[in-house]
Amino acid sequence: MHLLIVHGDPEMGEALVQMVKGYTRHHCQLVPTESAAMEWARRHQRCDLLLTQFEAEGIDGLTLGSALQVLFFPNYPAKDHRLEVADTKVFPEPIEGDDLLAAIERAEKTQTDTPDLFHVVDVLQMCCLSRRSGAVQMVKDGKNGLVFLRNGKTVHAETIVARGRDALFEIVAWQNIEFAYEQSVRPPLEMITGLWHDILIDAETAQKDEAGSQRHSA
Repeated sequence: MHLLIVHGDPEMGEALVQMVKGYTRHHCQLVPTESAAMEWARRHQRCDLLLTQFEAEGIDGLTLGSALQVLFFPNYPAKDHRLEVADTKVFPEPIEGDDLLAAIERAEKTQTDTPDLFHVVDVLQMCCLSRRSGAVQMVKDGKNGLVFLRNGKTVHAETIVARGRDALFEIVAWQNIEFAYEQSVRPPLEMITGLWHDILIDAETAQKDEAGSQRHSA
């Protein structure tokens, strides 16, 4: 595969390049900014996987990764994580090298026409810890939902059949989704209160309880 790393810290960026080159057979290059990544793309025919900072000076990872398979390096430390996600695509520092290499290998096995799927909890945790405002659109098998954020808080959610916490619980149950982010969108109302991580824990618990009930009734 051809990998591109976008990282504004040259020391960290070079360490990531050396790890990829040392432990995989993939081609890997480093650029420091979003504009440099765009210039790199104009000069190269392909990029199979993008590894980018989520946000930094001169970098908006959501914009860069909108049309590619992508792994994110968010701007908060790993100790701030509240929820762990299996097969994550989000790697705060200090980066677990084995987990990152495993994600790269999973990306290699993904067919080129397969949607780039993220776990709902990964996306919302990353946006909340980065104190994002706006709306995250999530799509799964024809189902469509919106989660609205204000300064890193989940304040509202909507699906075709639900609003508020019920809608958020429905969306979390979808698990692996395609998503898009729009910073300028504001919620039509705010029906969700409480700490974002408590809400997501409640949503995950409800999803597991429902899955358990379905297994027992089968």
